[in-house]
Amino acid sequence: MLEVRGLKAWYGHTQALFGVDLSVADGETVALVGTNGAGKSTTVGAIAGSVRSDGVVEYRGADIGSERSYRRARMGMRLVPENRGLFWHMTVEENLDLGRAVDGQSGDVDEIYETFPLLRERRRNQASDLSGGEQQMLAIARALLGRPVFLMLDEPSLGLAPRLVDQVYERLARLKATGLTMLLVEQSIHRAQTLADRLCLIRTGEVVATVSASDDRAVDRLTAQALGYGTGEQG
Repeated sequence: MLEVRGLKAWYGHTQALFGVDLSVADGETVALVGTNGAGKSTTVGAIAGSVRSDGVVEYRGADIGSERSYRRARMGMRLVPENRGLFWHMTVEENLDLGRAVDGQSGDVDEIYETFPLLRERRRNQASDLSGGEQQMLAIARALLGRPVFLMLDEPSLGLAPRLVDQVYERLARLKATGLTMLLVEQSIHRAQTLADRLCLIRTGEVVATVSASDDRAVDRLTAQALGYGTGEQG
């Protein structure tokens, strides 16, 4: 699905990535883990085309490194950003309407409401009136309405109470079960391990280790390597 080699990225004159290499197979969920400022969000932003970058980004066998972000979206790539990207003074329904049509393709709102039943109850509410967990679900739901082939999620648990994180991850597990390919940015290695097939540790703008999420010993070593982390908790 995705092959990234030698990915470099900049914010102005400041270089943030120094040659990221990673791959995501069709139907796989890969998690990017690491401390704040390591380059996780920059990596998914560069893959989505919203961050200036250089290197090889191959998506479904095609080099998309020169494609604009809207073109990548039309190819089935979606990013749910860290700030969720919602229109706060619009209702849930209005936010979902914005995600319904991409290049003539439109998702099924009723299907979305089945996946996220709380959104049906809140469909007349403004996005700003939702809880943090409901806002995150709305951001994911809107991305799904574009019928993505490849979904990237940047810190879906950020700022949420543990109960709400459980709800969001439960929905993500259901999406994974459908075969959707995902790239997840997550600070909690423990949380990432519950969903991902593989964990990639980013440090100072490079992927320094990749392990199978099912290998507990390897994950323990990865946690120790990710300086500043406890067992699954942010340090």
